[in-house]
Amino acid sequence: MTTAKDLFDAMPPDRRRRLRDLARPVSLPRATRLFEEGGRADRFWIIRSGQVALDQHVPGRRPAVVETLGRDELLGWSWLFPPYLWHLGAETVGPVDAVEFDAPIIRDLCESDPVLGRAMYHYVAETVADRLHGTRTRLLALYGPQGSGGEDQDL
Repeated sequence: MTTAKDLFDAMPPDRRRRLRDLARPVSLPRATRLFEEGGRADRFWIIRSGQVALDQHVPGRRPAVVETLGRDELLGWSWLFPPYLWHLGAETVGPVDAVEFDAPIIRDLCESDPVLGRAMYHYVAETVADRLHGTRTRLLALYGPQGSGGEDQDL
């Protein structure tokens, strides 16, 4: 898990209800393709149970899994930044229960409600930073000098 804080917990208490009202529960079977790299990023999810693999296109080969997300994690942030295109693909590893959000509606809400918008951008930025740190640690474990991958370093 990359970020311990749930999206709803990251919101000011008076904004949680607005966001919860826009959440749509979804149940997804195993091997459901949620989005493709380069596709239009018009939704995002908070995973409640199960796992989703993020993958990247590799010419001439199967997509390479770069990370697996689980409970209470944010799936998708490309919806928040123009040009609103997915940078990776995503597929369920097994059955997944999640809450889904319509990205254009949430973007409009972020614009019209600066308090909620600031909290949303802060939550997404924390998620991105946590995942970047995890990626750097994995890269060091694979390619760095022997012994450099096991230490928790601030890169």
